[in-house]
Amino acid sequence: AYMGCVGKDENAQKMRDVCEKDGVNVAYMVHDTVPTGVCGVCVNGVHRSLVTTLAAANEYKITHLEQAENWALVEKSSIFYSSGFFITVSPDSMEKVAKHACETNKTYCLNLAAPFIIQVPPFKATLTKLMPLVDILFGNETEAVEFAKSEGWTETDVAAIAAKVSQLPKENGSKPRTVVFTQGAEATIVAINGEIQTYPIVALPQDKIVDTNGAGDAYVGGYLSGLLEGKDVAECCKRGAYAGCVIVQQPGATYPEKPNYEG
Repeated sequence: AYMGCVGKDENAQKMRDVCEKDGVNVAYMVHDTVPTGVCGVCVNGVHRSLVTTLAAANEYKITHLEQAENWALVEKSSIFYSSGFFITVSPDSMEKVAKHACETNKTYCLNLAAPFIIQVPPFKATLTKLMPLVDILFGNETEAVEFAKSEGWTETDVAAIAAKVSQLPKENGSKPRTVVFTQGAEATIVAINGEIQTYPIVALPQDKIVDTNGAGDAYVGGYLSGLLEGKDVAECCKRGAYAGCVIVQQPGATYPEKPNYEG
């Protein structure tokens, strides 16, 4: 299931249609006057630039989450995932879901999303408040280094930062925090209880890369598919690497009709 805020317009309907086609249950808050958010993407070779108008995406409210039919979706779920971008929109919603996960021994996952989430004091404050509730933290190498700076740490090595983040205080002591830091074309770093493992990505020649938009999100999706099926970290990372590899070979955040993954 997926929650967010959209407008009453054609773009919202497009999202509903593609989600339904892929088996995703959307429970959108619908804003009467603000349109659905859009993003313009410029791709030049392997480089990209994004210009976003958040619009309705910036209007989500916790009252929608608390409606009986929506909270029922939360209660039925075992894994929750929030992008760090949502910190700028509805931190109270994130905290409510994260606390529910902690109290019921479910899994709450958070993505650092972008350096500015860590750099801007009010957003960093929310991140700090959420961190004890986070079971799995995702990010990339740039965000990892920025997080270390924000904590006043001297470490600049991504693996050392991951190890330290994995050992930050955590409310649910029944399971350790897992930290997953991707590094572009380099191996993914995973830290649990301060112990480091690395997992390979799928290397691609430059001429195979069409559009890198969505690569990080695809990695997370692949990882979480393994987690949902009870797979170990190695298999979760393998799935993440596969999903990321496939999406960068497609225009836009799209996939072929059928996967050819071999676990």
